[in-house]
Amino acid sequence: MNEFEWRRQMRDLRQPLMPQRDLWAGIDAALDDDSQLARLPRPATSAVSLQKHRQRWLLAGSLAASLLLVGGFGWHLLQAPTATPVARAANPAPATWKPDDPRLAGAAIELDAARMELQLAIRQSPDSPALRRLLDRTELQQIQLRQLAKQAG
Repeated sequence: MNEFEWRRQMRDLRQPLMPQRDLWAGIDAALDDDSQLARLPRPATSAVSLQKHRQRWLLAGSLAASLLLVGGFGWHLLQAPTATPVARAANPAPATWKPDDPRLAGAAIELDAARMELQLAIRQSPDSPALRRLLDRTELQQIQLRQLAKQAG
């Protein structure tokens, strides 16, 4: 078979073909069967299938309630104020503190000024977790500086 014969056969495939039998008669019969089935009364639902249906709805409801409960707890935890460090609760920071060592005095002044500025900022926006974390970190650094001054003696 050469290329010309192949192209001729391809052109012959473009011609419309008539089906060997009438398809519409089969389609009409299938549609009539479906319409007759729709008119038939449905069998009564058994008590077992009703019980399974109720169990499925109960399971879905309990799952939805559980998800709501967990979501509520998560939302509540996100809205709760952040916890303060344990070291800060154990050693509350006095208002002002000046170490004897002049090398530590500058750091103490800077940390005290930063703590006071953060407290003012928290008064302006008390719900800010970032400011609360910065204040906690600053107070923790002040505690560490006091411990360093005690060690230096």
